[in-house]
Amino acid sequence: MEPRFDLFANELAARFAKRFAAASMVIHDSTLPSSLQELVSLRASQINGCGHCIDFHVKEAAAAGETAVRLHLVAAWRESTVFTEAEQAALALAEEGTRLADAHQGVSDETWAQVRKHYDDDQTAALVALVAMINAANRLAVIVHQKGGSYEPGSFAAAVK
Repeated sequence: MEPRFDLFANELAARFAKRFAAASMVIHDSTLPSSLQELVSLRASQINGCGHCIDFHVKEAAAAGETAVRLHLVAAWRESTVFTEAEQAALALAEEGTRLADAHQGVSDETWAQVRKHYDDDQTAALVALVAMINAANRLAVIVHQKGGSYEPGSFAAAVK
């Protein structure tokens, strides 16, 4: 499949992308650990089948020092031993917040309790916003068939400065 539309070449889409990126930077600059942000974004992107976002978040996580073992196990985090209880809570939130249509209540009370056990108010706000933003980014990229494979680590941060 070829890309359907270049979101960065259209004036309206470029204005939207600038504001979208600015909102993402609020999350990026929060106290939520960067490595966790990448793992959560990667998991949601895997669920949504967004090759562009998977490419982006794997490369950013690796550039920040995330191990190959942990990156390979994100898709099977429940069946692995490499994630902390706090990381598992965030990954569960990412899954349940991404798969809203699969459960009538969305995020379970159990998952929410685990998130609140491990994250303060600002980190919880950042996690909720991150799940919402990565799902929006996944949808934008999937709708226009934006491909993965060409992302260079650090280029997003450089573009929004």
